[in-house]
Amino acid sequence: MDRRDSFKTILVGTMAGGMLLQSCQTNEEKTALQTSLDNYQYGRTKKEKEHDNKILAESFFTDHEMKTISVLGNLILPPNEIGSIEKAGVPDFIEFMAKDYPPFQVPLRGGLKNLDRKAQALFSSNFIDCSTDRQKSILDEMAWPIPDVPMSGQTTDVQFFNQIKNLTLTGYYTSRVGFDDLGYVGNIPNVWDGVPQEVLDQYDVDYEPEWLAKCIDQSTREEVAEWDEEGNLLN
Repeated sequence: MDRRDSFKTILVGTMAGGMLLQSCQTNEEKTALQTSLDNYQYGRTKKEKEHDNKILAESFFTDHEMKTISVLGNLILPPNEIGSIEKAGVPDFIEFMAKDYPPFQVPLRGGLKNLDRKAQALFSSNFIDCSTDRQKSILDEMAWPIPDVPMSGQTTDVQFFNQIKNLTLTGYYTSRVGFDDLGYVGNIPNVWDGVPQEVLDQYDVDYEPEWLAKCIDQSTREEVAEWDEEGNLLN
């Protein structure tokens, strides 16, 4: 079993659908990350949509840092015949997560700078300008945690690599490209409007009009449900 297949096995058992974040196209076009968020807005409140748009309009990483993230991602998860981290939008996903969750920012930026420091010290070059073998030799020093030691007790190098690896795998395998790579077809959000009428007819059942209006009215799907103190649905 190769590395990608190992990652697939791990992700299939732990993945939860919901973050369908995909690749960017060009600077002039709307990114596929934005397109994906637009496509899956039906379950999000107005406040959540505004938050997403605000995050997408901002930048955090420099161009050099984004290139380093792309190089790292391709070393962690090399491209295959189905897709690549660029096609899946992993660099955009990682930047989105750094903007959305500020505690990621210092460890990620510090880790990226440290890669260049190591590369300069060893090879007099930035990390992205090193050969693949040299890049891997740098990563080999941080890719293996000390056994039986919690991540909080590992070196900052190991913690950084663990974090960037987890973000890379999450970004890839929760994208449309990653789903295709996994052959995964379940847990993909859609608009549910109830059991099909032909099935209801088959079992001679029907929805109660009051319940149907409250729970399967797509015109109210962006409203936040409220309950009374006894657990009764108010709206």
